[in-house]
Amino acid sequence: MKTVYTCFTTDVVHDGHLNIIAEAKKIPQARLVVGVLSDKAKIRSDKFPTCSFEERFEMIKNTKGVDEAIEQKEVHYDEVFKTIKPDYVIHGDNWKEYPNCVIRDNVLENIKKYGGKLIEVPYTYNAGVAKVDSILKEKLAMPEYRRKRLRRLLELCPIVKAIEAHSGLSGLIAEKTIVERNGELDQFDAMWVSSLCDSTMKGKPDIELVDMSSRMRTLDEILDVTTKPIILDGDTGGQAVHFAYNVRTLERMGISAVIIEDKIGLKRNSLFGTEVEQQQDSIEAFCDKIKAGKEALRTEDFMIIARIESLILEQGMEDALSRAFAYAKAGADGIMIHSRQKSPNEIFEFCDKFREKEKTVPIVVVPTSYNSVTEDDLISHGINIVIYANHLIRSAFPAMKNTAIEILKNHRAKEVDANIMPFNEIIKLIDEL
Repeated sequence: MKTVYTCFTTDVVHDGHLNIIAEAKKIPQARLVVGVLSDKAKIRSDKFPTCSFEERFEMIKNTKGVDEAIEQKEVHYDEVFKTIKPDYVIHGDNWKEYPNCVIRDNVLENIKKYGGKLIEVPYTYNAGVAKVDSILKEKLAMPEYRRKRLRRLLELCPIVKAIEAHSGLSGLIAEKTIVERNGELDQFDAMWVSSLCDSTMKGKPDIELVDMSSRMRTLDEILDVTTKPIILDGDTGGQAVHFAYNVRTLERMGISAVIIEDKIGLKRNSLFGTEVEQQQDSIEAFCDKIKAGKEALRTEDFMIIARIESLILEQGMEDALSRAFAYAKAGADGIMIHSRQKSPNEIFEFCDKFREKEKTVPIVVVPTSYNSVTEDDLISHGINIVIYANHLIRSAFPAMKNTAIEILKNHRAKEVDANIMPFNEIIKLIDEL
């Protein structure tokens, strides 16, 4: 018997998959083995699954024409070739385009090494497949699915990568950007909706002038066109009773987490440090705010993360650690430690000392000032979430300003063509119903 192998990442078997199975069954005296891509691999190369791996595995195992189903733990096929040694690999021809072409290249390298043949089937896209894709996307965007996804990512990823989104368009960039790096595929796991970026987009100062109702309209714009989990910058959280109401609303919307900072009074951006007057809340009062938020929740999905400003305000490492342990004890689902130093050393010191006593509470960092640090460095110090907090809006502003300058200088738009996105690429970025 010859062995034919293919790998499915799908949550629903549709006409495209059935077509691949049918083509595989045309090979005489061959058995079809279908790999079911693990959740850990799927979130790097595809959309987040809408059902458990066990459900996907059972679905594919019981599909007519499938002789055996196995778990494929990695995006690449190296282990498959070592263990199964397939005579044929069959796949849709849609993987010829970037970035999925790196997977195809890996298969061809393994065929060269172990033998075998690649069969590529014309990609099936019809009304039925389009409907399945649309339903899956809508399901991923539903609050009850999206809200719990951050907790699941913390289980699956060595570090969860979040990038800021300040509009529907920037949300689509965060949602759809996938890259190849050293032969592997990667993408952002979540989005960060920052008060700084939200205020800046509205032309307002970052002093909590933009109220929560306005900020929720921004969240609605992003929620409407994306599926990835959202972490909201909740500033100070306001009064404890107001925070409890807002937490309930955010949970209902499908937001995964809110981060609140332990400051009171007029909010000023943390990176000003002690250059402007900023006052830290008492440990007791901030713990009460955390407890009020936790008591308001109706699910176990939503996360309240406490942001500690001690290092920013030069209150010392011991103060930061005392607050971290107290906030965790009060029920915080994570601790964000902030610094404006160019070096990550004080962040690493905090994380190492926190991890000596607290092994499980997630640690969140925002390496805006210490931006030379790598994600591997962060992982080695027990950090679970990294937020790239304002980079899309900071890159957009100079690009727009330079375009405006060039048009004014030249009295026409031709000179900016090389630096702007072709219109048809914008059309492709935005999905139609």
